[in-house]
Amino acid sequence: MRGWARGIAWLWLTGLIMAGCLAPPTTPSATPYTATPSSDEAMLTLRREEMVRHTIANRGISDPQVLEAMRTVPRHLFVPPSLLDRAYSDSPLPIGYNQTISQPYIVALMTELLELQPGDRVLEIGTGSGYQAAVLASIPDIEVYTIEIVPELAASACARLEELGYAVHCRQGDGYNGWPEAAPFDAIIVTAAPDHLPPPLVAQLAEGGRLVIPIGPPGGYQTLWQFVLEADGELRAYNQGGVRFVPFTGPGVEAHATPSP
Repeated sequence: MRGWARGIAWLWLTGLIMAGCLAPPTTPSATPYTATPSSDEAMLTLRREEMVRHTIANRGISDPQVLEAMRTVPRHLFVPPSLLDRAYSDSPLPIGYNQTISQPYIVALMTELLELQPGDRVLEIGTGSGYQAAVLASIPDIEVYTIEIVPELAASACARLEELGYAVHCRQGDGYNGWPEAAPFDAIIVTAAPDHLPPPLVAQLAEGGRLVIPIGPPGGYQTLWQFVLEADGELRAYNQGGVRFVPFTGPGVEAHATPSP
């Protein structure tokens, strides 16, 4: 059963899913993230397991690799220390520079919609704090590439991923144009919302590739889409319901604005 049917059922039964949030007040810099004292690790592990069981698995996410990745990745190391007590709540959190770390359920849903298989190469647009990239890199035999346009976030996320031992190709740049020299990709995930589908990302999909992306106007509600490039060359679109992300930023969006699907 395709992800679109399951996604629609759960999204509309549970109401509008908040994947990002309204851009938080501008902050001059992101707070450095620090490791948690080891004495807290058992409690944090328990809270992470409860998060997966109650707010992810119970809402229809069933891919065992996705569930295991969500159980494994320490989300508390990807949020600012001041928000540690909310690290395993099912909500987006501000990470500085008007950006957010997405709601855990949405991270799991979008990862499942990528339909990843061993040997797949996946591109993430919008590294943020690095959490989504870490989840992808925790799935066995997946090669992960990630791009972040905000220099400070790119630097801190890439350093964090390396320090924590996640094998991720990481760079700073405008994700609208993808990563052409590393293309094609079996899957592409976009974690901020442009107002249209970026043609360069479609061009970098392999045959059978999946593209998961929120599309809609800045500051409003958007639609989460799963696009699949079929063997006949047709790009088929599957509506996954309403979401809300921070807007996609960068010169690529401004230069290539076109109507949404």
